[in-house]
Amino acid sequence: MSTPTTHEFQAEVKQVLDIVIHSLYTDREIFVRELVSNAADALEKMRLTQLTEKSVFDANLDLEINITTDETAKTLTIQDYGIGMTRAELIENLGTIAHSGSKAFVKALQNQGKKGDAQLIGQFGVGFYSAFMVADQVKVYTHSWREDEEHLCWSSDGAGSYTIEEAPGQRRGSRIVLHLKGDAGEFSQASRIRQILGKYSNFVGFPISLNGERVNNVEAVWLKSKDQVTDEQYSQFYKFAAKAFDEPSYRLHFQADVPIVINALIFAPGENMELWGMGQMQPGVALYCKKVLIDPHPPKLLPEWLRFARGVIDSEDLPLNISRESMQDSALVKKLGSVVTSRFLKFLDKEAADDGKKYAEFYKKFSRFFKEGVATDHENREAVAKLLRFESSLTGKDESIGLSAYVSRMKEGQKEIYYQVAPSRSSIESGPYVDAFKARGIEVLYLYETIDEYVVSSLGEFDGKKLVAVNSDKVELDDSAAADGVALSAEDTDKLCGWLKEKLGGRVEAVKAGKRLVSSPALVLTPEGELNPQMRQMMRALQKDEVEPPKVIMEINPHHELIRRLCAIRESDAEAAGLVAEQMLDNALLAAGLLDDPQSLIGRTQKLMERLLAKS
Repeated sequence: MSTPTTHEFQAEVKQVLDIVIHSLYTDREIFVRELVSNAADALEKMRLTQLTEKSVFDANLDLEINITTDETAKTLTIQDYGIGMTRAELIENLGTIAHSGSKAFVKALQNQGKKGDAQLIGQFGVGFYSAFMVADQVKVYTHSWREDEEHLCWSSDGAGSYTIEEAPGQRRGSRIVLHLKGDAGEFSQASRIRQILGKYSNFVGFPISLNGERVNNVEAVWLKSKDQVTDEQYSQFYKFAAKAFDEPSYRLHFQADVPIVINALIFAPGENMELWGMGQMQPGVALYCKKVLIDPHPPKLLPEWLRFARGVIDSEDLPLNISRESMQDSALVKKLGSVVTSRFLKFLDKEAADDGKKYAEFYKKFSRFFKEGVATDHENREAVAKLLRFESSLTGKDESIGLSAYVSRMKEGQKEIYYQVAPSRSSIESGPYVDAFKARGIEVLYLYETIDEYVVSSLGEFDGKKLVAVNSDKVELDDSAAADGVALSAEDTDKLCGWLKEKLGGRVEAVKAGKRLVSSPALVLTPEGELNPQMRQMMRALQKDEVEPPKVIMEINPHHELIRRLCAIRESDAEAAGLVAEQMLDNALLAAGLLDDPQSLIGRTQKLMERLLAKS
């Protein structure tokens, strides 16, 4: 038997060891992931070698990983029956930075501070050194796949050197024995290792046994082609990966080679847990590299509004050792998220077109996420907007359409998308704003949630068509639907508008005649830049005494009998005319959701009733 030989670590390795042990891996448990991943790589190399080589040492060994814990000895052992290493390979793989030997590499790390760039480090395969986070001595027993190579043991405390000696009786592959530090005893417990394996290594493509029991029983179905996976397998995987009890509403399973290699399986859940008062969801699409977990909840992989999605994204282009910190700033991760987000949005848009009823049920539960996406995701805003659904003046109650459908049936010459925000369908259709649009056959979208105003404001336009509120003072309608019957003359109309402006004083910025009224005598319009009714309600709830009265433009209907009679009595019964004018304005403010103090209506209504009864 030969004498043990001692070797100094390459200078760069000493520096990298310090970086990896103290800075790169913030969670010490990550070393299990790294060593299991290395074992899986060794097994994959062995699998390929067996296809071409006739003579292989220990040829009958199964390609598997065996892990053993010993709480008494405070050791953890990870064994694979993979490719194994020769003496030269031990020196090359464990004593130097693989295939580099470049001082420029370490210099690059130093230039970025002690934390370094994990993406750069990962490209040089230094995951093995993470073992020294938890172990004060690491031994690697190995025999190469070649029959005539040595039985060897590599040993080091991670300080500055390592030894290599003969160790007869080794099986093919590598057996790593970690003698754990005093504060790392937890990693000699089977329950702790089982938990880590379940978290990071469930989908490794080779069997993993812990103390003789198989632990990775769930297949990485995202790496299979769609025709190899049954609906039941998809359902089981969804429930496992999402820790869910429901059935998914949709699933997107795809592989791509360009611009980067992607294997993705994304689910849209059947239930929205945020609606159940469970708090805001965590991101639910895990990031893998070659079936090894990088991060179960990557915060910036997909846009935040897509936090309801569940599933897996696996890309072999990612460096395995990428840290969570640098991942958030990685251009590759951003590109990965951008590609998957785009594919998922196109997928949902097609599903909605193919089965509108199913999508409508899904949308009822998850609409808030899409509205949040329109408001916050500038890159995908138009694509997300295609998934919005609203009732309209041309749909029945509980029926909805998307913006694309609205645009496809716009009237000839119509250049804008019209909408109204109000609490309910009845409040919109009993109000004065949609009459003129209905009379002209122009569709109006009905938006019922407070957030909708912010959504359309953020969107601005869709398919080149500006979104405009029906109560905007910028709306211009043609004369095609002008009301029939007697109307005030232009001269009388101008005089009445002037009188109303004088009578109502600072409560209105202007009074004018308009074309949008059909069955109502008057309405109020919100000038551009003014708070909309929904925002006013929010502001008043927060600071009741500090919100100024609304500034509005009053528009009257010269065809309406009430307006004609008001014009007739404004000189003969000024008091009654004044009461009617005030009441008409408050009615219009109430219909617009802008009446801050409805109490004023009560006293004035009583006076009007008294005058009416006095004349009867």
